[in-house]
Amino acid sequence: MSTEITIKLIQKELIDGISLKNYVDDETSRRMWWSSLELIQKQYLSQNYQEGGMWFAAPLPALNEAKYLNNFTGWLWAPEGFPYFNYEDKCLPSDQSHIRPVNVGFTKNYKILNLNFNDSFEPFLMVITPKFQCILTIYGAKDKKNLIVRGDESTLKKVIELVDKKLSQDDAEESKKFQNNLKNFGKLSINHEFASNFWPSLSMKFAKMVSNSNNIQVSFNAQSDKSLKITEAKLLEAISHEVRTPLATIKTLISSTLKKYEMDEKIKNRLIQIDNECTEQIDRFGLIFNAAELVRSDSSPPQQLTSINLGEILQKLSPSWIKQLSRRGISLEIDIPSELPEVLSNSEKLELMLGGLIDKNTRGLQQGSILTLELRPAGQKLRLQLIVRKKDSYRNHENTKDDGSDIGPVLNWNPQTGSLQISQSATQKLLASLGGYVTRRKNSGLTVFFPISEINQ
Repeated sequence: MSTEITIKLIQKELIDGISLKNYVDDETSRRMWWSSLELIQKQYLSQNYQEGGMWFAAPLPALNEAKYLNNFTGWLWAPEGFPYFNYEDKCLPSDQSHIRPVNVGFTKNYKILNLNFNDSFEPFLMVITPKFQCILTIYGAKDKKNLIVRGDESTLKKVIELVDKKLSQDDAEESKKFQNNLKNFGKLSINHEFASNFWPSLSMKFAKMVSNSNNIQVSFNAQSDKSLKITEAKLLEAISHEVRTPLATIKTLISSTLKKYEMDEKIKNRLIQIDNECTEQIDRFGLIFNAAELVRSDSSPPQQLTSINLGEILQKLSPSWIKQLSRRGISLEIDIPSELPEVLSNSEKLELMLGGLIDKNTRGLQQGSILTLELRPAGQKLRLQLIVRKKDSYRNHENTKDDGSDIGPVLNWNPQTGSLQISQSATQKLLASLGGYVTRRKNSGLTVFFPISEINQ
């Protein structure tokens, strides 16, 4: 029985012969990754793209300059359902980008294959041109990462063979296209100095980000984060826009069908169920869009905060939350006293955010779990607590292990459950723009404080 070729297996091959001693945390490794991509595109690919090339990446596109995407043939292993993007004159999709179904085949030189459960979710990139080749990946356990950069002939040959086997394993036709492209290149000219030159170049790139030794860390964070934020935010805004549009169309068609036609009660209930699911996903991606838009900006844009009755909003929204959670076998309890003072916030965006908090804190819970929403005065603020009691009196949900990991400043991805949520930092920033301050304390669940309106003081 042949061995399954996975991205994880390919990444393990890349550390063959390398002594890994110095580790960095997850956040630092991501910054190094994005800085390395920028360096390779500007310093190496800019001299070697005219004759064409190929790129292979996972789990998201790595190259972000249009001239490379248009001149190279690409293969991307991405989570199932990841869309194609129609690159025109922009290096990343915008709100006007066209997303097509996954089964339409190539969109220009960009083919997407499904990333399966055994593949790694750590970033991977291999670029092959006739005169320049390189392989990048991040490897290691949580907060013990290494940026791996290879360009030697033996490693390149080994990884090309493994990538070809994975293509053949996932889609035989794509393997044939890859082999034909590789033959057309002829004998590759290996840049033997790449590996030795890369690290000094990366060091100089970091050094240029600062004006003096006292602000090295601040400048490094600002420059590398900016690249990461722009890239991810544009991608997420495009995805969010294009996902919500067809879902809204489906809801319109369902509403029209329910009004015009008589039907069996079971069919009617199923259509209503589909409509509810569409609404939930529209709200989820609307929240992701807001988070991406906010994180992408250099500073939080001022929000129009007005006096609102938070208790009334929670009571108004609770019936829909109860129905939503009941479909998953989860109970919702509301504990809100009467005659609470008003708070300062934005009611429209806060309603979307509150729904997101409910969804975020109940994802993956077993049937029989209970979520309690408690609102209480706390000095000059109102304290909103979300307390989760898992089935069979398990410990507080906030203290259980979270297997998800941030894949950027906006999103948290859990490959075991498939759950995609906005990250904790994005949640905090989004709530802060709405007047709220979020805390997580041991045995107290999620707590959000909202300032009381001065009118009520």
